[in-house]
Amino acid sequence: MLPKKNRVDKKVIEKIFKEGRFISSPNFTFKFILGNNSFQPHISFIAPKNVAKLAVKRNLLRRRGYSVFKKYIKHTPMGILGVFIFKKPEENILKIEHEIKNILNKIN
Repeated sequence: MLPKKNRVDKKVIEKIFKEGRFISSPNFTFKFILGNNSFQPHISFIAPKNVAKLAVKRNLLRRRGYSVFKKYIKHTPMGILGVFIFKKPEENILKIEHEIKNILNKIN
């Protein structure tokens, strides 16, 4: 799990949904705002109820996302505020890693 200082809070998520741009992939939608370069990246994962009905499954998806993203936080641009939204449940961590890597490459 990412430290709290690297995650987005609810107020910022609302701002991202209103003002942000997005990149889409088969399993994720990444909504983001590029801010100034003075702070570390703030990223969160959201697993909606239409993806997984049980909270246990949604939390599992979020934890997998955070564990994969932890490897790539150094490659994320400074000052970015973003949210990864799951489109469908994905059990394979390698697929999750591949898609996160591709999305981050599109931003850089």
